[in-house]
Amino acid sequence: MRSSSSPSNGPEGRPAARLALAATLAGTLLAASACAVGPTAAQPAAEVAVPVAVPSSAAPSSAAPTPTGAPAVVPDALRFTARTLDGTAFSAAALAGRPVVLWFWAPWCATCASQAWTVAEIAPKYRDTVPIVGVAGLGEQKAMRSFVTEFELGGTTQIDDRAGALWRRFEIVEQSTFLIIDREGKVVHQGFLDGEDLTRRVAALAG
Repeated sequence: MRSSSSPSNGPEGRPAARLALAATLAGTLLAASACAVGPTAAQPAAEVAVPVAVPSSAAPSSAAPTPTGAPAVVPDALRFTARTLDGTAFSAAALAGRPVVLWFWAPWCATCASQAWTVAEIAPKYRDTVPIVGVAGLGEQKAMRSFVTEFELGGTTQIDDRAGALWRRFEIVEQSTFLIIDREGKVVHQGFLDGEDLTRRVAALAG
């Protein structure tokens, strides 16, 4: 038997119970809405930029801007760093967006010596359009520096690769070898070039 003394069960108590229930539901909805708000109340959470870790093999590095003004994407072929013969830090990523010539030479190599004059002659002319970068290996640093001085290569970047890291990376098995990388980062030549052929290829790439 129901007690007649409980005001919530009588007809006059039901509106009050309904109002209490409505207030409770409204408070719950407001709390849930507050949890869904992003960093700023005016910006939807879906539009908030969240930093995402990208593998280095896929993430473009900062490089020289393209003709459109956007930074060039660094291809795998130019994802390496080194030290030059004078101890300066070198990052190949800075060359992205341009054709690049890597010249693998040794200080005791007679063929390299014959090609050095051509490199010394054309490298300054094409420094901004088709950079030529020497990669010295298979010798002592003192001999490498003497080679650069003798053949007037001081105005051209010369990497100290006595450890052979870049020679192994590009699978260079003999000297003198020229490795040409096009604007898209594709290796379009790897092998011997005489002075005339090197000059012709570099001029064509610059055009």
